[in-house]
Amino acid sequence: MKALVINTFGGPEVLEYGEIANPVIRPDEILVRMKAIGLNFADIYRRKGNYHLEGKPPYILGYEGAGIVEKVGADVQGISVGDRIAFADVPYANAELVAVPTEKAIPLLETISFSEAASILLQGLTAHYLTRDSYTVKENDVALVHAAAGGVGQLLVQILKLFRGRVIGLTSSVEKAEAATKAGADKVFLYNDDWQSKVLGETEGKGVDVVYESVGATLQDSFKVTRIGGTVVFYGMAGGDPDFVDPRMLMDTSKTLTGGDLWNVLTSRKERVARAIELFQWMEEGKVMAAKPTEFALRDGQEAHRYLESRKSTGKILLIP
Repeated sequence: MKALVINTFGGPEVLEYGEIANPVIRPDEILVRMKAIGLNFADIYRRKGNYHLEGKPPYILGYEGAGIVEKVGADVQGISVGDRIAFADVPYANAELVAVPTEKAIPLLETISFSEAASILLQGLTAHYLTRDSYTVKENDVALVHAAAGGVGQLLVQILKLFRGRVIGLTSSVEKAEAATKAGADKVFLYNDDWQSKVLGETEGKGVDVVYESVGATLQDSFKVTRIGGTVVFYGMAGGDPDFVDPRMLMDTSKTLTGGDLWNVLTSRKERVARAIELFQWMEEGKVMAAKPTEFALRDGQEAHRYLESRKSTGKILLIP
């Protein structure tokens, strides 16, 4: 099969497209012929060597995608050859064929395309638990969403509006502000435009009920625009490490800092399927939509990585075998 591999860590130039052996599935796995593969910043970090990778080179990046079952293991039940499935947390996805443990196989509704599934699953499940588990959004809650034009950001905006919340988005450019507004944000401010004052102005000086903090370096600023008794949900560090938080500040202001990680939520196939099905149903009903993805052929992985690192994209980037 063809795959995108790295033999050493570094820039996009270390990605090599070539022929490698097909994966051999275990009794509890299925072999999936990939139709669409999601590209994420985690792939950039792994390519650079920032994230630990098991085994020895050549490494295959990628954890998210969708395709058709080509073979099933001896112990597999409930999944057949020809079934359409998706996954969000299976390694070695940057290839034509992927061995997928049945526990991580999510059935794909006929109404959801392979591209839609690969565009929305990882970020969509993240937005799902952030609004369901990390902080339970209530009607009329005011939420501040960092990086509101990003993959998770746009989905957060849509789900918050689905739950009848009010959304203030933050972006780095006018073009990205337009994308956040299109996703449904009530107000969008730019990072270089005194956004703290503007957010407080929008809330009559009280502050927002919840901040979805994915930048990291802006954590202290997020607390400044959170109301007394409000919550900051910290789930990413795209802009650098956060400053340390003094717990006395949390006590004095009755504010809550909570963390979020998708892998602490997707602990079973039951959890994966139930959450994914709800997400897919929202898509069927037109309540949540993935932004149109930018597609690259799998062989053009270097170009795709460069484009993602440029931060010019406002939607998902897909690799197509």
